[in-house]
Amino acid sequence: MSHQSSDMTWPTVHLRHGEAQRIQAGHPWVYSRNIQKVTQEPEDGDVVQVRDHRRRFLGLGFFNSKSKIRVRLISRSKLEVNQSFFEMKLQTALNWRHKHLGDRECFRLVNAESDGLSGLIVDNYDGVLVVQTSSLGMDQRLPQIVGALKKLMSPKRILERNDSTGRRMEGLEERHSTLYQCESEDSDTELIVKMNDLDWRIDTKKGHKTAAYLDQYENYQQVANLVARMDAPKVLDCFSFMGGFALHSANAGATEVTAIDQSEDALDAATSNAQLNGLSQRCEWVHGNVFDWLKVMTAKKDNDEALEDGPRYDLIILDPPSFTRSRASVPDALRGYKEIHLRAMRLLKPDGVLATFCCSHHIDPLTFEGTVLSAAFDNRCTLRRVGTYGQPADHPIVPSIPETEYLKGFAYQRLEY
Repeated sequence: MSHQSSDMTWPTVHLRHGEAQRIQAGHPWVYSRNIQKVTQEPEDGDVVQVRDHRRRFLGLGFFNSKSKIRVRLISRSKLEVNQSFFEMKLQTALNWRHKHLGDRECFRLVNAESDGLSGLIVDNYDGVLVVQTSSLGMDQRLPQIVGALKKLMSPKRILERNDSTGRRMEGLEERHSTLYQCESEDSDTELIVKMNDLDWRIDTKKGHKTAAYLDQYENYQQVANLVARMDAPKVLDCFSFMGGFALHSANAGATEVTAIDQSEDALDAATSNAQLNGLSQRCEWVHGNVFDWLKVMTAKKDNDEALEDGPRYDLIILDPPSFTRSRASVPDALRGYKEIHLRAMRLLKPDGVLATFCCSHHIDPLTFEGTVLSAAFDNRCTLRRVGTYGQPADHPIVPSIPETEYLKGFAYQRLEY
């Protein structure tokens, strides 16, 4: 276990008067504007102690003079940051997952700030661990992290997937490598894992994030449960990526699933997974821009009475990428969300269900739902909420760190009075 260390070990970052409250409440980021002075000239990546204007100890973190986030706190205690420290933190994270997720093959072991390890992501794909480090201090300690993972997890492989945009903010280059591999394990980056009741082929080198959207793991099943309660439904999956919602819908009993995405690689992966699970006959994969596709389909519905006499889908799923990376772009993002909901609702059958998701932490659930309801008002339809969705236990939410809460979703039934 990490042992206590002397205050004299670390350089000190002193905060300005009035800047400590957010840190004391639990947020781990210290910005340059929060700092009054730095003593003992730490090098970038060094562990520093953070103190308030009265010199009261607030925590230890990694220092980087080149980042807007000058310090990322990783401990509120005076502990030496070594392999034993990471073993302790990783064991705590692993215990939480075992308690709440049971024996799931695929899960996020470390979710950065949510687990007190700002700048570190570790995903577990049935014993193959994929690691991302997005801070300089964490990047420099990869050997200690790998040592701790080997000791606690006995993994088949540990892969480095360092191609996230956050690394550029820290002055770090992209990097892919194999950090550890069992002698009996092959080096193929493609794996087949279990995702709920489906076999899932993923690529740990080319797939989005570390290979899959593990934050939607449980929501895939929740939406599948909606399908299972319908009578031979037709489903539209917009922004389908690798077909998570589409294939879970087909597996749950949907007779026809139309899935749209503008990434050919993602659709190739989805097609492969459909074949792997014997679902190809139920799925149609459309390469295109969702906004454009919805415009065309709603225009056809307006102008060609022979096309169809009314809406067409029993379930429509909207799971777009984040439309905003900053608060400044929220108004534009909300206009985008409203547009896709306006058009999607016009393709929804009476009593049909719309399942919709937003993955931006800058847009809170109330604002997101308000945008959906505004679209419903413009469409002169009434919605009944039949489902509320969020993040699974391996993506914990820490209320004092708003950035940890980002994924929200709702399901609505279109009412006809």
